[in-house]
Amino acid sequence: MALCEGIGAMALPSELIVHIFSFLSDRDKLRASSVCSRWRECLFYPALWTELKLRVGGGCNGGGSTSEETPKLEFLMRKFGSFVRELQLELAPVEGYLSPLSNDPSPPRMDQPDSDPQLSERWRDAMATYLDQVLCVFSSTRNNRNLRKLSLYGDTCVLQQEGLLDSSNLHQIHQGDKKINEIQQLFMELLSNSRQLRWLSCSFMLGLVTPCSFACLSNPSAETLRHLSLLDHQLGPLISPSELSRLSNLRSLALDFSDLTSELCALLASPRRIPLHRLSLLLNGAALEFKPLEGTATEEDWKSLICSSTNLRVYLMALEVDSSELLRVLKPSLPLERLHLDSYSTLVTDSTLELITQQYKKTLTHFLLLRDDPDFPDLSINRNEDPLVLLAWRCTQLAVLVIHGYTVWSHNLVAISRLRGSSLRVLTVSEESIDFDPDQSVCMEGDPVHNLVKEVSLGLGRGWHPSSLDLSEPTQHFHRELHAFSMGM
Repeated sequence: MALCEGIGAMALPSELIVHIFSFLSDRDKLRASSVCSRWRECLFYPALWTELKLRVGGGCNGGGSTSEETPKLEFLMRKFGSFVRELQLELAPVEGYLSPLSNDPSPPRMDQPDSDPQLSERWRDAMATYLDQVLCVFSSTRNNRNLRKLSLYGDTCVLQQEGLLDSSNLHQIHQGDKKINEIQQLFMELLSNSRQLRWLSCSFMLGLVTPCSFACLSNPSAETLRHLSLLDHQLGPLISPSELSRLSNLRSLALDFSDLTSELCALLASPRRIPLHRLSLLLNGAALEFKPLEGTATEEDWKSLICSSTNLRVYLMALEVDSSELLRVLKPSLPLERLHLDSYSTLVTDSTLELITQQYKKTLTHFLLLRDDPDFPDLSINRNEDPLVLLAWRCTQLAVLVIHGYTVWSHNLVAISRLRGSSLRVLTVSEESIDFDPDQSVCMEGDPVHNLVKEVSLGLGRGWHPSSLDLSEPTQHFHRELHAFSMGM
């Protein structure tokens, strides 16, 4: 008994304590590190921090700048930045950027930060926080030769407006232009010092990647890189064909649609390369004025790419893109597996849906149709068959269907559930989108909503209910979904 009393957690060897702590989440590890110096020493053992996932700022309940979180980020990066192997970081330096300070329901424009004192101050705080946090990350990781996965997402919509990174606006931030240059230099150092980088994702990281960045990528990492994501619709192409040609083992790629030129497509179709398996494309209608569709991949380019990459699947997200522009983009040979159409007001027509169901009936598995506008148009008003029912009927591989902002008649929703059955793994329709035919409601007994839930549940073979959708962060949704899409190679 005396022997047992002398044995406690403090008497365990460090290797065993480290093993026990390996089962804790990152948050619990940090909490446990405050218990005593011995635990703190064991908890900051490098083997426990090979993977680090962080989201700084943002959220649904915060407000304004989140500069108070910068010291926490500095602590973590100082401790683990030099040896962590997988780093996933989401930076959200401002919250509520879609909540205008006036009564205007449209998102605030930031072209002239001085036009509104409150807006100007919020913009400066957000930009200063963003610069400091990005500097913190790359100051700590630039010499990391063990880094295999780096995923960065900047939830910086308040900053993503024309002209925010030019000298006329950066002078408002203390050492703003100097910090941008330092960030770009540190990123190039990281690429140069890397030796086994397999995954590199930079989505909406303002001022980070330049057209010169990938010239610095080390030859070993150029050989090991399997996934590359460069999404920043405010700039021109961020990687040249000559730099992409070095990445001969690339299997997954994410780009702005306007950057997928015929030249780039021809390069990806080269027989000297590993076949491409996943291609994620972002088409932003607001950026087409600066990055037009002229010169992008043609039907012949897609055919050549498919010949060399027979297993290629494409994920396309279109933001604020009208039907005429979609018709230019949706080529018949495009191996489209996932399609996300999202807007505040732009209307997708029934003829566009007809084209989608005809061309991609053998490949389409995910379809999201979202529109954040008080008007809910009826896509079936000018035809006998509902386009969404035809989509469920023709697209035999459809597994995910999400609808908001368009009228979905209850009887058509029941038809969709019966056509797809249990193979439709996700059926998400917002409550506001569902409407009931008054003629049919007269013939039915009981509550129409209850009857709808019952019938759709029976069709799917599982419980189902209308949903409430969060439409505030479409680019973040795209960033996360393309990761899951690319990891499925």
